[in-house]
Amino acid sequence: MRIDLHTHSTASDGTDTPAELVANAAAAGLDVVALTDHDTVGGHKQAIDALPEGLTLVTGAELSCRVDGVGMHMLAYLFDPADAELERARELVRDDRVPRAQEMVRKLRALDVPITWEQVARIAGDGSVGRPHVAAVLVEIGVVPTVSDAFTPDWLGNGGRAYAEKHEFDPFEAVRLVKAAGGVTVFAHPAASKRGEVVPEATIAALAAAGLDGIEIDHMDHDEPARARLRGLARELELLPTGSSDYHGSRKTVALGEYTTDPEIYGEITRRATGAFPVPGAGGAGRRQGVSGGS
Repeated sequence: MRIDLHTHSTASDGTDTPAELVANAAAAGLDVVALTDHDTVGGHKQAIDALPEGLTLVTGAELSCRVDGVGMHMLAYLFDPADAELERARELVRDDRVPRAQEMVRKLRALDVPITWEQVARIAGDGSVGRPHVAAVLVEIGVVPTVSDAFTPDWLGNGGRAYAEKHEFDPFEAVRLVKAAGGVTVFAHPAASKRGEVVPEATIAALAAAGLDGIEIDHMDHDEPARARLRGLARELELLPTGSSDYHGSRKTVALGEYTTDPEIYGEITRRATGAFPVPGAGGAGRRQGVSGGS
């Protein structure tokens, strides 16, 4: 089995629609793909409606978190999207995304970058606006060569010159809320130091004690020494080790399925989940799909 547990669509900051994403995942030879848009489940229904036979969809979201001043992302899988407490918390984060992006545009203009809010809004479309949309404009107008190059201290990286804070989850609260909604939590790209300061291992240990299920290890932003270190930490803390592409369509160079999760680890994730179940191919014939048309 080939399993990719971290992808994005136009419901947040990817360039594939949810329907295109599942079609491309099947074409890439994946057996399982997770749709984990930022702080939203708005793409799940379209993905399920278009799900090809032979491909299983894991519903999820990537939650924006901050602890001790350091930003981090939490992958949440197979939670009940109708859970009222978790939905209210996600809504608070989403509501702050537009003012935050507008503040980044203001800071960039103060740095003499010829960017406009209209350009960012055009690229974001109906998706949940975020830094990658601002970064895409910086590529479009020739300020940086790639989206990844915008995520540095010079530009949009954590604490960077044009960085702006937004309302974010406390990760301990995120773990609590996701577990209460029947879901499973995995710390996304924990050693992605080129994005900015990373969460210390002592905090990861505290999160594990609070119920964190896993950490993402095989990821494009982790070099081999980082992966080896994280594998040791996962063993020590009894966390599930995952691998994922963090696919954003044409916005990043990584391909669907470039990094994958071991089938046994995927099986354990599905065993732990009670809020929703993976949805098997054409159109979703799962027992409890846990699908919401909202965000």
